[in-house]
Amino acid sequence: MQFIDQAEVEVIAGSGGDGMVAFRREKYVPAGGPSGGNGGYGGSVILVAVEHLQTLLDFRYARTFKAENGQRGGPKNMTGASGRDRIVEVPCGTVIYDAETEEILADLTQPGQEFCVAKGGKGGLGNKHFLSNHNRAPERALPGLPGEERRIRLELKLLAEVGIIGLPNAGKSTLISSLSSARPKIADYPFTTLVPNLGVVRKPTGDGTVFADIPGLIEGAHQGTGLGHDFLRHIERTRVLLHLIDITQEDPIAAYQTIQSELEAYDRGLPDRPQILALNKVDALPADSSTPEDLAAQLRQFTEVPIFLISAVAQIGLDAMLQELWQQLDAQNELEEEAEPESMELSGTEFLIREPQIDADPV
Repeated sequence: MQFIDQAEVEVIAGSGGDGMVAFRREKYVPAGGPSGGNGGYGGSVILVAVEHLQTLLDFRYARTFKAENGQRGGPKNMTGASGRDRIVEVPCGTVIYDAETEEILADLTQPGQEFCVAKGGKGGLGNKHFLSNHNRAPERALPGLPGEERRIRLELKLLAEVGIIGLPNAGKSTLISSLSSARPKIADYPFTTLVPNLGVVRKPTGDGTVFADIPGLIEGAHQGTGLGHDFLRHIERTRVLLHLIDITQEDPIAAYQTIQSELEAYDRGLPDRPQILALNKVDALPADSSTPEDLAAQLRQFTEVPIFLISAVAQIGLDAMLQELWQQLDAQNELEEEAEPESMELSGTEFLIREPQIDADPV
């Protein structure tokens, strides 16, 4: 399955049905009067977040989504049928932008969340609404209003609590395969991982925590160099960053500074995100090089975050690192609970609300 995390599509809501001009013609009713019904509402285009989708691949082949038009009003004051809504499923974590203004319209993060991205047009009024003392037999009805049309951009940001970052070949894919049942492609050349990989790691309590292996971070990633610009967005939602460094490379200190500089250049809150630093491949360090402890001591001159010596292949030091991760996540949960207001109000998501048909005379 291809991993597609951006798409641009056109959404067209249905037009409202026209109102009808009709009169009652019944036996023994000499002055029946107007009886033209209102047109039905046009269908709306609604995006719904679902769990079974993990990519925006479907939107590569379907670029236009249109809802049904409302039906024309009928005689005997019958309202026309409303058009069916077009329900479009998107993965959880999808951000919806207006393609022209770049305004964020909605951020669908929870299963079942929905957003009406294009509202259907209202149905036109039938001639019964134009009855007055001055006009007892109106022959006027209104056409239905057109539905909304807009181009939208969909952007998928993975929902993961821990983001694994680092230079190519730092061992990120090996680590996530050691901690979870994920089986990404692993090889000894740069940019083996071309798409983010997700893995669920079990806590001691039995709860699952989603880890994301973010590929392609190199110098200049925030400007589009390599793959980093495309995938930096996927760590925006993470709560803790696990920075992995290959200590067998020539200059681990420079590797650390490169990634930190890219996070600062990209910003969006990433430099302030809690971090854990893991020095990987301690079992493969050449005998004539500095010891892992020496490298850790040098890195402590640049950062105060916890530093762990690990080997993803040999599974050395992983338990202590995970224990620190769980503590960081628990601390984040406590902070969020303290900051959470007592009364929660729905925000950021619009739910479809039908306006009632107009039964009063127009002003």
